[in-house]
Amino acid sequence: MINKNDFIEIEFTGKIKGTDEIFDTNIKEDMPTTDNRQPTTETKPFILSVGHKMLPVGFDDDLIGKETGKSYEVTLKPEVAFGKRNPQMIRMIPTKHFHEQKIEPVRGMQLALDGQLVKILSSDKGRTLVDFNNPLAGKEVTYTYKINKIVTDQKEKVNALQDFLFRKQFEFDVDDKTLIFKVEKQFEPYIKLFAPKFEEILGLKVESKLTESKNNNH
Repeated sequence: MINKNDFIEIEFTGKIKGTDEIFDTNIKEDMPTTDNRQPTTETKPFILSVGHKMLPVGFDDDLIGKETGKSYEVTLKPEVAFGKRNPQMIRMIPTKHFHEQKIEPVRGMQLALDGQLVKILSSDKGRTLVDFNNPLAGKEVTYTYKINKIVTDQKEKVNALQDFLFRKQFEFDVDDKTLIFKVEKQFEPYIKLFAPKFEEILGLKVESKLTESKNNNH
């Protein structure tokens, strides 16, 4: 039985409700394929801590009380999935902003703008109407999933949180109740920024130990 704060390894596929359109999966057989029939991205089971919003909140809540090795399905309304559409997230931007980045905005185009995935609703020479809502905002979604196992290994737990929060992995030691990351100086702010999250989920105090930059070998 899965409880809050458990670390689990999970395989899942998310679809827009009522369609076969897959928007997220970590199962190889469900991955969209390229013309040569190879999956477009690498897939691997996802390790997460239950109850800490590492998945959409409705999906996260659904995990509690489930069992390993069984398959489940859950349908989520927008407010517990990717949110309702917000009209205030639709903004008019000078088209020259795109031209400066050598982008020709075209209606229907999706692109990364200021670190966000946005959609072009309309564009003329002077102004471009841009939708900053999550592409899945306002949609009901369905997840099918299977919990492979409960993860108890501390190193796996730390690395799972590193993957989720840092999008990379640093070397670390655990000394008594302290998690010590070995990082170069430029990464120390990341450790400080996310230390409260590590402390909340793992119950470990977080410190960083500076190492020599790998670029100083000359």
